[in-house]
Amino acid sequence: MADRSSSRKPLVLVVADAGTKNLMLLTLLDQWGYRAIDRDDGLKALEFIRETPVDLVLTDVRMPNLDGIEATRRILHHNPAIPVLIMTAFSSVPSAVEALKAGAYDYLIKPLDLDALHLTVQRALEHTRLKQENQELRRQLSRRQVPDLIGHSPAMERLVEMIGLVAPSEATILITGESGTGKGLVARALHANSARRDRPLVEVNCAAIPENLLESELFGHEKGAFTGADKARRGRFAQADGGTLFLDEVGELPLLMQAKLLRVLQEGELQRVGSDSPIAVDVRVLAASNRKLEAMVAAGTLREDLYYRLNVVTVQVPPLRDRVDDIPVLAEHFWRRFAGKNHKPVKGMTPQAMDLLLKYDWPGNVRELENAMERAVILMRGEFIGTAELPLALQPAPGPAADAIMGVATPGAAPAKTGANTAAPGSAIATLAAMERRLILEALATTEQNKSEAARRLGITRRTLKLKLKKYEEES
Repeated sequence: MADRSSSRKPLVLVVADAGTKNLMLLTLLDQWGYRAIDRDDGLKALEFIRETPVDLVLTDVRMPNLDGIEATRRILHHNPAIPVLIMTAFSSVPSAVEALKAGAYDYLIKPLDLDALHLTVQRALEHTRLKQENQELRRQLSRRQVPDLIGHSPAMERLVEMIGLVAPSEATILITGESGTGKGLVARALHANSARRDRPLVEVNCAAIPENLLESELFGHEKGAFTGADKARRGRFAQADGGTLFLDEVGELPLLMQAKLLRVLQEGELQRVGSDSPIAVDVRVLAASNRKLEAMVAAGTLREDLYYRLNVVTVQVPPLRDRVDDIPVLAEHFWRRFAGKNHKPVKGMTPQAMDLLLKYDWPGNVRELENAMERAVILMRGEFIGTAELPLALQPAPGPAADAIMGVATPGAAPAKTGANTAAPGSAIATLAAMERRLILEALATTEQNKSEAARRLGITRRTLKLKLKKYEEES
């Protein structure tokens, strides 16, 4: 009886003893624009739900093998998003109330009021639709609140999803990842998507503060606490009160400072240097490290109790080599930024330059790519970033293949077959000219003689391309 004509119609599962009443319900649901199917007991209904996505369940209370109340519990355990409507006789209303406590959306008293049934089904499906839309909006909002985390690779999508899950909590979070992956950006995204977003985010690089100043920097000091302390000072914890404190490179803290940090995390209060009075603070702590903290615990350089206090939830930031799909969009983001900053008319990158970016391992991660794009924009001469503007580390290793790309003859090697004007062995200048001609002709062939596109791919202007073609015609 189910209408299979449109997969867009919501699927309603009717669970009740088989009979003419089921046929009536199936017919009505079909007329109201739903797909409908029935099962005659709760166990069969569960089996169907595990195999087929269902939009709504309409179940009787009394059924063989598995009653409606227990069926409701199991259905919602399998998928809490499915609205379940209970059909019950007046005498069994208390059972229906019990089902509501188990999570059912609503109950209907037999004999069924068909108008009420129609309205309730509509409301239940609309409620589910709105919940799904709200979840999607929250997900999109979370994505918009991390604008600097650029990319749509699977690794980045998992990271953004993780941020959306843990940011609203009050948990202490440990952000791990290699140097240059963007742990600071993740910390800012966690704060921006938390309930503390309107309060301060205070960032501290633990590796950049001299050891003798760390305690004062973090916890503050009283006037006269030490030589040079001519006035009282609030520490970073106090500055972050009500908000978030981000401790970058937390593994660099000395053991004595680790003990004092642990006390603040455990008790929610601190003591300024030179004071005996504790001060209560309400701070959410985010910590980051590019070091293997488990190894530091094993080596005795990091307190085990502090490690577990910091590591309530771990957010792992992927290295750039694990998100190669994001390199083109990241590169464009950076060169556009630096082009504007340096007033350069950059139009893009040549395919050869992009190929080098994609083949490189990026040990310095996103920070290294950012620096490479800044360098390229500053050094570029034309409108397109080419291989010559990229750092030496990205260039092909010396060898016959690299020499062929760069147009340099390899001693002892046969000259490359480049068509007309092929150079004699050892003639680097002639070889470069021949290589240039071949590349231009190949670019025109691959773009179906589209001079503008060929010039764009080669990283030269259309006028330069036309001049070179005219020169080749004169030489022919």
